[in-house]
Amino acid sequence: QVQLVESGGGLVQPGGSLRLSCAASGTIFSIGGMGWYRQAPGNQRELVAYSDGNHNYADAVKGRFTISRDSAKNTVSLQMNSLKPEDTAVYYCNALISATRMDPNRYYWGRGTQVTVSS
Repeated sequence: QVQLVESGGGLVQPGGSLRLSCAASGTIFSIGGMGWYRQAPGNQRELVAYSDGNHNYADAVKGRFTISRDSAKNTVSLQMNSLKPEDTAVYYCNALISATRMDPNRYYWGRGTQVTVSS
């Protein structure tokens, strides 16, 4: 059973910073990529940043957010600086994982962590 557990969300003022972390645990053979999505009320879930050998960012967060991944620890983090009210959303960790040598890769999701940017 694979689990992704996020941490680090919270309330921050505009211009502030937060760091999100996600750890994958359970039976894991390989991880092809890890990253972050977000979903604001009334909106679809959207990609924020992803690490799969390359680091890819949504245009809205380029220059403000930085993704980092520790493959040895099966973790991924998202450093969010210069936060704006429009960054308010539930942030979800996502990972492409093969649980065993025989299993195909599949996407797993964390339960999400709330980020609120407000004065």
